[in-house]
Amino acid sequence: MATMASLMLRSRTGLLLPGQCFLVDSVRFASKKAGGSSKNHGGKSPGQRYGRKKHEGAFVHAGNILATQRVMRYHPGAHVGMGRNNTLYALEDGHVRFTKEVYIPSPRTFEGAQVIPKLPRGAVLYKTFVNVLPVKQEGKFKLVDMV
Repeated sequence: MATMASLMLRSRTGLLLPGQCFLVDSVRFASKKAGGSSKNHGGKSPGQRYGRKKHEGAFVHAGNILATQRVMRYHPGAHVGMGRNNTLYALEDGHVRFTKEVYIPSPRTFEGAQVIPKLPRGAVLYKTFVNVLPVKQEGKFKLVDMV
């Protein structure tokens, strides 16, 4: 067998070494790619839909997603945070409560300047807020209870 240096020399010059047959130097490549398995198996299940993920009275842990939305349909209430894509999530362990509260927009906002004048006289705007009522902490802060 030829050494590495002689192989590199032969590959650069294209010459055969003494005692080497030209048939040994030929290499045959596959004309078709070997059939492998497909790796793109996803996409068969439907995507998660927007809307409520936890309902009234459900117990949630901190960090659980309560609602996903594209526009502000639900507003964050007590112990509820809002992500960059308007996702509402619980900040503490507790039970979920949905409340409707009267909404009075500031006169300088779009709603105050454009929407309110077009409403009939006496109409009231409501917004839905998502709240988490935290569970009572038991056995903590004993020194505060004694004072």
